[in-house]
Amino acid sequence: MMKDPVCGMTIDPAKAAATRRVKGQTYYFCSDTCVEKFDLDPAIYINPSESNSSLLVERATPISLTTGVSDGTGEHVRVELPVAGLDCAMCVQTIERSLENVEGVQDVHVNFALGKAHVVYDQDLVGLPELTETIKRAGYEVGLAETQLRIVEGLHCASCVRTIEKAVSRVPGVLDVTLNPATDKASVRYIPGETNLQAVRSAVESTGYSVVRSAEEPEGIDEETAAHQREYRGLMRKFWFAAAISLPVMLVAYPEIPWLYLPNRFLNEVSESLIRLLFALSAVATLPVMAYSGRQFFTGAWAAFKHHSADMNTLIALGTSAAWIYSTVAMIAPKVFPEGTATPFYDVAAVVTALVVLGQALEVRAKGQTSQAIRKLLDLQAKTARVLRDGRELEIPVEEVLVGDVILVRPGDKIPVDGEIIDGRSAVDESMVTGESLPVDKNVGDEVIGATVNTTGSFRFKATKVGKDTALAQIVKMVQDAMGSKAPIARLVDVVSSYFVPIVMIIAILTFLIWFNFGSSQALAFAVVTAVTVLIIACPCAVGMAVPMSLVAGVGKGAEHGVLIRNGEALQTASGLKTIVLDKTGTITKGKPELTDIVPAEGFDANTLLQYAASADLLSEHPLAQAIVIGAKERAIDLIEPSDFNAVPGHGVETVIDDHEVYIGNLKLMRRHKIDLIEISVDAERLQAAGKTAMFVAIDGKPAGVVAVADTIKEDSVHAIQVMHHLGLEVIMLTGDNERTAQAIARQVGIDRVLAEVLPEDKAREVHMMKARGEKVGMVGDGINDAPALVEADVGFAIGTGTDVAIEAADITLMSGSLRGVAYAIEISRATMRNAKQNLVGAFVYNTIGIPIAAGVLYPFFGLLLSPIIAGAAMAASSVTVVTNANRLRFYKAKEFSA
Repeated sequence: MMKDPVCGMTIDPAKAAATRRVKGQTYYFCSDTCVEKFDLDPAIYINPSESNSSLLVERATPISLTTGVSDGTGEHVRVELPVAGLDCAMCVQTIERSLENVEGVQDVHVNFALGKAHVVYDQDLVGLPELTETIKRAGYEVGLAETQLRIVEGLHCASCVRTIEKAVSRVPGVLDVTLNPATDKASVRYIPGETNLQAVRSAVESTGYSVVRSAEEPEGIDEETAAHQREYRGLMRKFWFAAAISLPVMLVAYPEIPWLYLPNRFLNEVSESLIRLLFALSAVATLPVMAYSGRQFFTGAWAAFKHHSADMNTLIALGTSAAWIYSTVAMIAPKVFPEGTATPFYDVAAVVTALVVLGQALEVRAKGQTSQAIRKLLDLQAKTARVLRDGRELEIPVEEVLVGDVILVRPGDKIPVDGEIIDGRSAVDESMVTGESLPVDKNVGDEVIGATVNTTGSFRFKATKVGKDTALAQIVKMVQDAMGSKAPIARLVDVVSSYFVPIVMIIAILTFLIWFNFGSSQALAFAVVTAVTVLIIACPCAVGMAVPMSLVAGVGKGAEHGVLIRNGEALQTASGLKTIVLDKTGTITKGKPELTDIVPAEGFDANTLLQYAASADLLSEHPLAQAIVIGAKERAIDLIEPSDFNAVPGHGVETVIDDHEVYIGNLKLMRRHKIDLIEISVDAERLQAAGKTAMFVAIDGKPAGVVAVADTIKEDSVHAIQVMHHLGLEVIMLTGDNERTAQAIARQVGIDRVLAEVLPEDKAREVHMMKARGEKVGMVGDGINDAPALVEADVGFAIGTGTDVAIEAADITLMSGSLRGVAYAIEISRATMRNAKQNLVGAFVYNTIGIPIAAGVLYPFFGLLLSPIIAGAAMAASSVTVVTNANRLRFYKAKEFSA
């Protein structure tokens, strides 16, 4: 008999209405009411001191929650999903109905107060990703967490990747896992409380690998570099050990080689018993090579076998052990084999192990170079900061700077953290973060970015963001996340790679059988050699590394130029874009009005006109008025304080300056004071036709001229759009401005098509219509109103100087705020995908040609049979070639555009 933990009733386990299993303990319930109370917070009834803890139900038995009768299906799983956005009872009903319609879901209960959905489902019919996606489609978000794990040493193969991903994905509560062999990092999305980091670690370790760090235990780039160096040194030690033993083993194995003439002349003259002794010594000598230098192949193969899979380790372990076993049997009992076939070849076991380990060492070193972009970013960080505390200037490590600290920056200093200038002015070189080559003027109230360089003046600023919140830290985080992601083409390659090793093993077996049954007098020896050669020459590493290595190099190169690519899918999609849609304000233009034209009437000069116009607007807060005032100050015009200032809404300004009545505004204001504008109306119309806002100026009742203000075009917009055209892109402007202004801007920058007077809520619809016509669309914007269109586009580009909402919604962020970044992003994405395809084609061609040659297809025609040693060298070279080709992207320069 068992006790119900909720009501305390003693019940027969066989007659329990339901059961729950928590932390290995099974609990039995008398009714649905008790089990529902238990589900709300199991800890209350298990351990009252742990109320609202993370104790969660692990499994639900296949027993009906209402009748207690088994439903006859497979094992059911119960999960507790935290749901965000529950505002009312209707939300609960919406989620419950949505989940109930999913095949395999047995029971759903959504708790509105706790914001959690309790779901019982058949794991053979549905999984966690489908459940969370269903809730998302219903308009709600599931509270998920993400962590990154770094796999230590030995990750060289796409099949290894699949083995680890499968093991981790089977952990209850894990939604998905993405492992990038180029960075040795796994990104795991999971439901907090349903699983924990230790369970994920255990899953990884069950495959024969180990986890060294996680997001909860941050690892610096120096530590990561040191880890790569340790792995490289370890592999090189194994290589030199294997190479040292391989040389004497080869002396025994190849008496016909001319450069071994003297020692082999001696061998030919000694007795057969001594030769057998030398072979026996070779057998003993190669064992430590396989046990030490090749240990990772055998442990990896065993771990893969336990997970019912096979990988590169399997191929190498089978090939070298088959060669060693065959050689040993041939040495001990040569009469077992047909005459002339009992020839030991221990050199294969030793030399192949040495060559493959050397290839892995070179691969590790090359992989370490791919993260140089992140190292370069982190090297930008200042090491110390001059902080003013209690009236004293202190130089402290940058890690000790606190939000609110006042920091002193002198000429040539690196700015240690993000902040806002409170005193002084200067020009700051932001090229290392934004890619902009020219220094940016900074005054009081302007923001400064950590890791940028102060060039001329001195200033003090207040720290607003420190540590992981700084712009530099966020950039590094985004780049690391992108490097750890997978492009769609990489996922396809992973699927192909999962079948690669089993197919190679089948080919090796068929090769052995064909040679054994249809070969020459030495059929058995040839059968063993060809089968071993097939196993060794096959290279799943090259196939698996082809895309990830290119992706890491491409993302890093983009980051160096201020182009932050969110993930591999964005990079791959950007390479295929055909249409670029540009928002006008803040994207093509600077996003703020500037004084552009001063056209004086007869009897006035330009400086006098501007002095009166700017003085009249001196007290106005209107953006157009401020643009005129700023323009006058930049031209060193002395301004006069106005008197009798009167701002007329929708008209302009009426004021008195030095006893002169001055009016500045639109046509309505001039008509109100009956000013004759015939003399200057033509100039005003010309300026308005160019998309500028023309304002009339009258002094003492006479027209004095026209001043024009406009949201001016960014200096490099014209060139950037020209480059986009050269890349074969159609460029479209999408703006809420009137048709005349939009067309004027389009003519100046050379845009193909204009969609004007589009309301903010209609921008996403316009992008959707373009996609419906089959166009691959990229949207570039900077404002909150652009966010829906950025999400709707195939690729959203956010101007880094824009709003956080737009940046969050985008796939690619342009730190410089320049359209040059769009062109560069597309160029680097195309170069990256071109590089990845080169790697893939090379890897597949290598295997397509190499495996048949290893199987002996050339022997009947040319009498050529590939040596397993050459196969091992080719296999190692193919992996190194892929990594080296990917690293070429580090030196990539855009052909038509230099960011």
